[in-house]
This record gives sequence, C-alpha cells and structure tokens, in this order.
Amino acid sequence: MTSKKKILVVQKIHEIGMQLLNNNPNYEYEIIDAEEMVTKVDPEVLKKKIENCDGLSIRTEKLTGDIINHGKKLKVISRHGVGYDNIDLAATKKNNITLTITSTANAIAVAEHVMFMLLSISKGTNMYNKAVKSGNFSDRNKLPKTIELWKKNILIVGFGRIGQCLIKRCLGFEMNVFVYDPFITSEKIKSLGGQKVEKLEEAIKIMDAISLHLPLNDKTKNLIDMSLLKTMKRNCILINAARGGIINEIDLNTALNDGLIYGAGLDVFSKEPPDVNNPLLKNDKVFLSPHTAPFTEECMQRMGKETIQNIIDFFENKLDKSKIVKL
Repeated sequence: MTSKKKILVVQKIHEIGMQLLNNNPNYEYEIIDAEEMVTKVDPEVLKKKIENCDGLSIRTEKLTGDIINHGKKLKVISRHGVGYDNIDLAATKKNNITLTITSTANAIAVAEHVMFMLLSISKGTNMYNKAVKSGNFSDRNKLPKTIELWKKNILIVGFGRIGQCLIKRCLGFEMNVFVYDPFITSEKIKSLGGQKVEKLEEAIKIMDAISLHLPLNDKTKNLIDMSLLKTMKRNCILINAARGGIINEIDLNTALNDGLIYGAGLDVFSKEPPDVNNPLLKNDKVFLSPHTAPFTEECMQRMGKETIQNIIDFFENKLDKSKIVKL
C-alpha cells in the first residue's frame, strides 16, 4: 500500500484488536465512542468522521443510510459481532461497501450463556439464593421444586455456529436435542447428535426448552407470539440470546403470568435498553441479562481481534469469504 488506510473505530473494542493497527504501519485510526454503548454517538459526528475513512469497525451503534452515504471513500464495514440489524444494508450495497462479521468469535460464549440461563431458571437460582440470604434456610422444604434437564426435549431454532456449539452442551446434560433450520440438512444435524424438525409450529408443542438463534428480519419479527406461546408445554423454558423483537414481549409477559410456560431467559430486548415500565423487568418468572451473552473476557478478545483482522484482510485481499455478509 502506498498510503495509509484510515480506519474509524466506532465504539471501543478490546486492546488486542487495536494492537493489530498499532503494529501495522499501513494503517492509522481514530476512535469515537460514548460513555454508554447503546446508540449514543452523535450521528452528525459520525457523518463528518466517516467522510475520510477507508474502513470502519462498529459495535451496536446505528449506521443509517444517511450516515453511510457520507462515506465516499468507505470500502469495508467490520461488525464487532454476528448480527447486523443496526446497519442499513441497502445503503451498504448501493455504495459497493463490503460488510463483514466476526463469524467465529462469539459462539462459545453465547452457547455457555444459554446454558447458564437454562440452568438458572430450571434450578431456581434466584429463589434459592434469596431464601438463604434472607435467613429462610429452614423453608427449603416449602419452596417450589425445580426441574432436571436430563432427558428433556430442547429445540434449537437456528443452527449456525452458536446452535452447533449449544448442541454439544445440551448433549452433555443428556437432553434430547431437536433442531429447526430450513437451511441445514437432516444429515448434518444427525451427525452432531440432533434430530431435524420440519414444522416449527408442531415441534414446539413437545418441547421442554426452546432456544432461539435467528437474525431479526421481517420474517422473524414477533415470530414467537401468543399463537405459539399458548401451544407450548407448561413446563417449557424459552431462551432468547439472539435478537430482541423475535419474541413479542407483551405476549411473553402474559404467557408467564398466566402459567402458559414455566419461565424465560432474555439477553436481548425489542428496545435496548428496555423501558423502565417494561413489565418483564418486574416479572419473577423471567431471567434477564443486559445483552451480555458474548461478554466474556476471552470472547471480547477474539471479537476485537477478528473485527480488525477482517479490515486488514480485506485491504490485503485475504478476507475469508465466510465472514462476508451477502447483500
């Protein structure tokens, strides 16, 4: 390269990723960030900064079409994560910009987080912890009984890298694993120890647990609503560590209150951060985390490194095609 490529880093990433730029004389960079990680960077600042950059890394900040159109030199956007619903895909395609994701970085962390939620709900973590700390140890025989995962049916909806990491952990608990994914063959699923189901609406009726691993789009928005919730088993646990909006939150709250399902675990919300009056925040039957499924130290290192490496590989014509989003 005859001149340095200018990289705009929108929202801080792990220092291991930044070291790749610090150690490479072919690149210079600028970081713009806000105290909070959820859509707090001024769009007008982004418009101005994006004008002179060749590459851009981004976490959760929104990249609207208006912002992207200001990037006259922009050639590559590297998403710190696997979801990209915060990026205007039409504008990205129109401007002939390559969009990449950290496709290999977060699967383990998210799969572990799903198991953490599933175990926390089935084993009554909050209930037991509260009982002991509040001095009610002797009430242990009065507390509701919890649930074993052994021999229970779990449905993994979406069988990409995260789903394929999750199945290994479910099998470790000797669960019966079913998979719904129209794009994955039954042979592939069977080779990993699962059973393919063809119809989601029928499959959920026999499941003790359901874990969602789908992108948010027009087809998946409000996919899980009351019409499906009311057909689930009463001991079913529903987990969403994918994208907010796939589950209709109002319907979920009603289903939990009416005892239609046993419990739910949410790492993502339709609006982030959720409104303080969101009824799920006060519902004891739902286990919540603030979109932190991939926030392990190890995962943040991998994601930071892969985010920047994707940019470098793009300009050096070495980018793995599996990390490019088809627009």
